Amino acid sequence: MLHTATFPSTGEPGKSLERGQSGPGQLLFASNDVDEVRSMVGRVMKPHSLKITGGTERLDARMHFMALGDVSLSRLQYGSSVEISPGPLEDFFLVQMPLAGSAIIECGAQRIESSPALASILSPDDDTCMQWAANNDSLMVRISRSLIERALVGQLSHPLDRPLRFELGFRWRESPLWQCLLNYMIECSAQCADLTQHKLVVAQIEQLVASTLLAAQRHSYSDDPPARRGTILPRHIRRAKDYLRAHAHEPVSAEQLAQAAGVSMRSLYAGFKEYLGVSPMQYLRDLRMECARTELMGGEACNVSGVALRWGFAHLGRFSNDYKLRYGETPSQTLRRG
Repeated sequence: MLHTATFPSTGEPGKSLERGQSGPGQLLFASNDVDEVRSMVGRVMKPHSLKITGGTERLDARMHFMALGDVSLSRLQYGSSVEISPGPLEDFFLVQMPLAGSAIIECGAQRIESSPALASILSPDDDTCMQWAANNDSLMVRISRSLIERALVGQLSHPLDRPLRFELGFRWRESPLWQCLLNYMIECSAQCADLTQHKLVVAQIEQLVASTLLAAQRHSYSDDPPARRGTILPRHIRRAKDYLRAHAHEPVSAEQLAQAAGVSMRSLYAGFKEYLGVSPMQYLRDLRMECARTELMGGEACNVSGVALRWGFAHLGRFSNDYKLRYGETPSQTLRRG
């Protein structure tokens, strides 16, 4: 059952709601039917199992939802104690912030009791199981995996060599950065009903959400030093990167790249090592791996071997091993989700 009510004021996430302004999104559903609730939540999150554990408690679920490209903001309550088992989220991170009530959250090897003071951040590679109390009322931010990974790569200036994982417990009310972000998103949606039609604004919000979460909460790359963070890349490195992105689908030699960058081979290799932390050819290999992943996730690829060969990976077994090490799943698993 679909409705078009405005997102109700909570008085909790930020100043805009405290002033009584309406929050983001519309009422996606209100239902006491378990199958309908499971189906509707699954549409905007992922398919999962849902079981009422409250004995005589009656399901009285409702969800408000707003999509902003690779980010969405929602508010969900079940009205009964429930157990939710989505397994690994696979292609998105999820920040769950209880406005009231509590929940037991298990994600991989981590376990917390979430409350209005302690949010949870679910990482996509870890098996997840949750037990929500009947009075749990949560504000949630869903962020696509590819968006956060791209933002992190941009900060580090080198590709990821292991899956990104956040610490599960997130004291969101103690983070001014995160509070300001929520206020901004809520006020934008309240003042502009057709916000999703403004593609450039949505793209800026996407980048802001990803970079803010990476800054606000510890994760598996927090202690990795960025390659010359805050330093403007020399012109010859920028030229070389631009050339590689434009010609990643073609044979490229180090000599060609040095000529395109306008420097000697020695300067080219020294610059890549100093500013990007890898050799030019390793950078190209990492770039092609990213292109292969994008194609596998696009939903149009027929098989893994064709994609691997198209991006220059002739040894399928080595490609699969390197791919799994980098992204935490095999190319075939990505293809099936595409």
